[in-house]
Amino acid sequence: MDATSQSREHLRPWIASYPEGIDWQAQIDTTPVHEQVLAACARNPSAVALDFLGGTTTFGELARKIVAFAGALQSEFGVTKGSRVALMLPNTPFYPIAYYGVLRAGGTIVNCNPLYTVPELSHITANAGADILITLDLQQIFEKGEALLAAGNVKSLIVCHFPDALPFPKKVLFSLFKRKDLAHPSRSPHAGKISAFGDLIARNRTPSAVVIDADKDIAVQQYTGGTTGIPKGALLTHANIAANMSQIDKWGCGLFYPPSKVVAVLPFFHIFAMTVCMNVPLCNGTQVVMLPRFELKALLDLLTRTRANVLPAVPTLLNAIARADTAKPEHLESLEVAISGGAALPDEVRNAFAKKSKAILAEGYGLTEASPVVCCAALRVASKPMSIGLPLPGTDIRFVDVDSHEVVGIGENGELQVKGKQVMAGYYKNPEATEEAFADGWLRTGDVGHVDEDGYVFLVDRIKDLIICSGFNVYPRTIEEALMTHEAVEETNVIGVPDEYRGEAPVAFVKLREGQSVSETDLKHFLAEKLNKIEMPKEIIFKDALPKTLIGKLSKKELREEYAQKKAGKP
Repeated sequence: MDATSQSREHLRPWIASYPEGIDWQAQIDTTPVHEQVLAACARNPSAVALDFLGGTTTFGELARKIVAFAGALQSEFGVTKGSRVALMLPNTPFYPIAYYGVLRAGGTIVNCNPLYTVPELSHITANAGADILITLDLQQIFEKGEALLAAGNVKSLIVCHFPDALPFPKKVLFSLFKRKDLAHPSRSPHAGKISAFGDLIARNRTPSAVVIDADKDIAVQQYTGGTTGIPKGALLTHANIAANMSQIDKWGCGLFYPPSKVVAVLPFFHIFAMTVCMNVPLCNGTQVVMLPRFELKALLDLLTRTRANVLPAVPTLLNAIARADTAKPEHLESLEVAISGGAALPDEVRNAFAKKSKAILAEGYGLTEASPVVCCAALRVASKPMSIGLPLPGTDIRFVDVDSHEVVGIGENGELQVKGKQVMAGYYKNPEATEEAFADGWLRTGDVGHVDEDGYVFLVDRIKDLIICSGFNVYPRTIEEALMTHEAVEETNVIGVPDEYRGEAPVAFVKLREGQSVSETDLKHFLAEKLNKIEMPKEIIFKDALPKTLIGKLSKKELREEYAQKKAGKP
């Protein structure tokens, strides 16, 4: 090994800790995802690609519909390279068909959460310049699409008929007993601008070839959550998306190949699910079993019926499984790996889940701007507890002092910064935000943590969530971890609030487990042995439910607003 290689090894301590068979310097595949999925369909057309509530779609069917939809988009809507097409769909077979069809036609995906309000959807579609919106004829969702059409935010709607996704006899039963839940697009005053998804596919148009420059052409314009302001459109190239898939694939050591089955209960419109629950398995010819939304009984029934072995999840979902008396070990016996992402995984949730399931519970970390995965615990062998694991193949990280901006050493806390082929091209039409997102070519994550001598990464908190209390740094996650060790606490979220004496002070919001009770005084007494005086919450507020983002991540935004209104004397 030459001096240069030795120097690089020193800068990448994680390489020595890599599980056997994984090479950090392995070649990263950047073949566009739609090309990969169509190749997978051609390899085994009779295998099942999608399972939706018991109804199945083979890889052959999937390919036929992707190609037909791409042909319709080109010939009837003029979709070409650079066209923005918005998807507002829950997890159904329509989503992957539409997603890959748009990419095959040369367009760019703009994901829209069906639970967003019309003003939020108006901002995204207008900012992106999306002329077409693909959605469902379920009344609650269709009404939003119709409002966007009426306001001129989009020019055309393509509407999927929800019963078409259902297997017999569920399709018949839905049509009989749930008809009131369906909209009637043909009766809309804007019917002339509305097309039926099924009709477009039935025309079986052949799309023309589109030459993709993977490094430059944008596959997905993914809008950030907007918890701290107006959502920004992260520009993810075809190479960004494909690179992260390749990195995850190598990290999985065959996990995402048949006969595996991957559970998609997290919504595809979220970047984590789009990559880990859909793109990676389908491009490897692996079955994806879907739920349109999270319901514990439905998830347990799905696991029992399908014997799925891979469960990407968020901590609140894992907590729901771990705490529910109805979730028995036999429901989870098929699980080999659960991958936690989207938020920090509390140690108490990890321990509680381990009592229900023998599956490896691997915590990962990523962000929209990195397509999204940066680090992950090993998926086949045990990893260091409380760590988000190691950087994926081809991914470089460093930690930089928040104040001095100097690179810090092993074990020292700083802002995590990332380099790799999965890192976005920038934000759409927002050069100021793009410049702010990078430091010397490194993506700034806004997360504080450190790397240990073995290369394992540990996060402490978000920079924006850091509480400066009497001049000392207080991390909400430290307080949350301490609270979660109390047997009565089911969920907790800690924010910083203005304080005349200390500048800022922590306030904890707590949801108790059903049938449990504890007073604020007793809880503070419990915390006294776990936290220092500066970290002790100024106030503990008990709530029946804690606000969550639309993928189930605990949200601080609403709590800050609620506390501010309370202090201002507003109801």
